[in-house]
Amino acid sequence: MSNRKETAVSHKAPYEGLTGFYTLDPVHSTIGFSVRHAMIINMRGKFTAFEGLLKIDGFHPARSEAYLSVQTGSVETGFRERDAHVTGPEFLDSATFPLMSFRSTRIVDAGDDRFRLAGYLRIKDVELPIHIDLEFGGASRDVSGQHRVGFEGTATLQRSDWGLDGNTALTTGGGLNSDKVKLLLDISAVQLDQAEAA
Repeated sequence: MSNRKETAVSHKAPYEGLTGFYTLDPVHSTIGFSVRHAMIINMRGKFTAFEGLLKIDGFHPARSEAYLSVQTGSVETGFRERDAHVTGPEFLDSATFPLMSFRSTRIVDAGDDRFRLAGYLRIKDVELPIHIDLEFGGASRDVSGQHRVGFEGTATLQRSDWGLDGNTALTTGGGLNSDKVKLLLDISAVQLDQAEAA
């Protein structure tokens, strides 16, 4: 999705031409998050080390699958001390739990290039169901001749459900950081050839 000058590959619903295996391109993808900070602003961050695999069934989109693994210690929020706090024992505890992961269980076509992806998100030693709202961003062949697909996605979760309870009380009431976290996904994935897929 990052190379807007690429030539679009025509496709017809239900995306027959997209069938295949794809690997996430970490250079052109973003796994980010947003959380309300001090009750007045949104603090944003991202993970810089991750990998994922998509299995797209263009004939039957509901049979498609997605897998994602993220290195919890790769958080970047723009402030080094905050990064250390987020990856520390109060929150992600990346020294003990270096990876968090997502695996899909079901996908529903919501129409107009939108999908609802159900699956399980594992953080630390807790695995819970979540839903990700996806929008298909398009398909293209890049300058290297590789087939790419793009998706944007959002999901909202309560971090305390995964045991990420750390917080600082405000004198006005409530906590410094909201319990609600919004996940922000901007995915570019490259199709694997048959040998790589095998």
